[in-house]
Amino acid sequence: MADQQPPKPHIVVRNLTMAFGSFVLMRDLNFTINHGDVFVIMGGSGCGKSTLLRHLVGLIEPAKGEIFYDGFNFTKAAPEQREAMLRHFGILYQSGALFSSLTLAENVAVPLGEFTKLPPKQIREIASLKLALVGLKGFEDYYPSQISGGMQKRAGLARAMALDPEVLFFDEPSAGLDPISSRLLDDLILELRESLGSTIVVVTHELASIFTIANNSVFLDTETRTMIAQGDPKELRDHCPEIKVRRFLARGEEQEEVGPNHG
Repeated sequence: MADQQPPKPHIVVRNLTMAFGSFVLMRDLNFTINHGDVFVIMGGSGCGKSTLLRHLVGLIEPAKGEIFYDGFNFTKAAPEQREAMLRHFGILYQSGALFSSLTLAENVAVPLGEFTKLPPKQIREIASLKLALVGLKGFEDYYPSQISGGMQKRAGLARAMALDPEVLFFDEPSAGLDPISSRLLDDLILELRESLGSTIVVVTHELASIFTIANNSVFLDTETRTMIAQGDPKELRDHCPEIKVRRFLARGEEQEEVGPNHG
């Protein structure tokens, strides 16, 4: 039987400190995201989950520390090198952030028009394909206001995938969705990971999503202002030495408070 290949690091965060002026939000963040991971950034309200995601995509500069992509130092890269790397990222913002005056196909076409020299007909074909991938075949000429919140999220996802990114970043993808739409989006994220082979980084506090999609995670703690756990959320729920992490991941499981489980 062939040996299983060890995981290959895709994103490495080293000694990262996030600060606004003299206020330190998080310090000494050290974690690795492997190729093909669905990696969840989790923690209590106000711990800096979305801020960490913005650091990872270069929207905010770290007060200290470095971020590497496949061994390349993204933090210290020259602007043109960073620009080239950003083309390999796809980002789905919390709101979906679609342009209301553009149709869904035109929204998906925006990055293709900006970063490629493809003719309009081919751009339209790719936009239709990406919309079909997220279950929106036939909705190319609809405007965002004509579709539901869940469909808007999926259209935002189609746009995030327009350039076949190596890494997809999602900021609270389930926010504002009903449980069924949220579950469909989780299933779609897993399908895309399988079909595209992308690494996916997700900010979420939704337990159902965390346990459905994630195989790796980091937990940011507001009290100590640093990370206190990394790993598979199911493993952390059952075995993490930090009680805060176990409580966070076992919300709604009152038996967790009763006593140890002898199993």
